[in-house]
Parts: sequence; C-alpha cells; structure tokens
Amino acid sequence: MRAICGLWRWRHNPLRRATDLAEAWVCLAALLLMLVAAPAVGTLVGSAAESSLQRSVREQHRQRHLVTARVVHELRRATPATDPESLRDTRSLVLASWTAPDGTDRRGAVTARLRDPEPGDRFSLWTDRHGGLAARPLDPATATTHAVLAGIGAGLLAAALLEAVRRLVIWRMVRRRYARWDQAWDRAGPDWGRTGTGS
Repeated sequence: MRAICGLWRWRHNPLRRATDLAEAWVCLAALLLMLVAAPAVGTLVGSAAESSLQRSVREQHRQRHLVTARVVHELRRATPATDPESLRDTRSLVLASWTAPDGTDRRGAVTARLRDPEPGDRFSLWTDRHGGLAARPLDPATATTHAVLAGIGAGLLAAALLEAVRRLVIWRMVRRRYARWDQAWDRAGPDWGRTGTGS
C-alpha cells in the first residue's frame, strides 16, 4: 500500500498543494482503519462463526449416535488403490445390520472402511435417533478451525475493501486535479510563450 508514501506530503514544502495534504490524510486514515477496523471485523466474524458452529456441533452430537454394525455380506469389493496414501482409506460397500438407538434392528447397504470384509466383521457408523444413516457430526476442533478461518477471511476482506475505497478516493482526487490543470492550461495555453502577452 502506498499510504505511507503519501505521508511525505505533510512536510513543509512550498510546492505542496492542498490536494497533496488531503491525499496524505486519506492514506493515513485508511492505514489506521486497516490496523484497527480489519482485525475488529475479523474478531467479530470469527466469534459469531465460533458460536454458531459450536451450537451446531452440540446439536449434531445430540441428534446423531455412534453404533456398531455387523457385516452381513459384501456387495462390492473395494477398488485396489495404487497410491500408498489411499491404502489406509480403502472402503467397501457391504450389507450391514445394526441396532438403532431406539432399539429397532436395521439393515442396509453402507460403505465401510474394510479392505476385505467378511460376514460378522464389526465396524462403527453414525445414525440418527431412529437408526437411519447419518454423516459423522462436526468435531469441536474442526468447528473452531473453520471459525478462525472465517475471521481471518473477514479481516482480509475488510482490509481489501478499505484499500479499494482508498484507491477510489485518491483516483477521484487525482482526476479532479488533472481537470483543474486542464482548465488552467486552457486559460493560459493560447498565450504562453508569446512575447508581449503579459505572461
């Protein structure tokens, strides 16, 4: 940002114009706002996101239950992985049975983290309170990470918006200055440099 570069215009300089001083004040105001307002916006947004996400985490943990399922039989074998990193995350589609939190027996096709599933193998899955399959609830640490990222993003966006406003204001001031210069040249232009014209 060129806000600091504009501060030189405050020096006592016989060539300093009023617009130079105004530009320097605009730059300083934008710099101070970026240093104060952007972190404040980031903190407010991050706090609001943290509160909302943690409420969602508590609600998800209240509504979803971790149950143990048993493989009835394999429906589709896991595809062989060529990447060593993905070998840890091999999944197979199996027909499984489990007991819902309300005590009813359930059965359905689920994806299990089993490389070679055999009938009777056990694995964990998340269900709603009626025993229907549900996604894993959000982790509190993950929610906090998302809130921090939201706060950082909001702070950066606020700083970028302030910089855009600063640039727009300076651009308009410079355009106005050039328009005044053009008017001055139009008034003086036909006569400048001629002898005896009084210039």
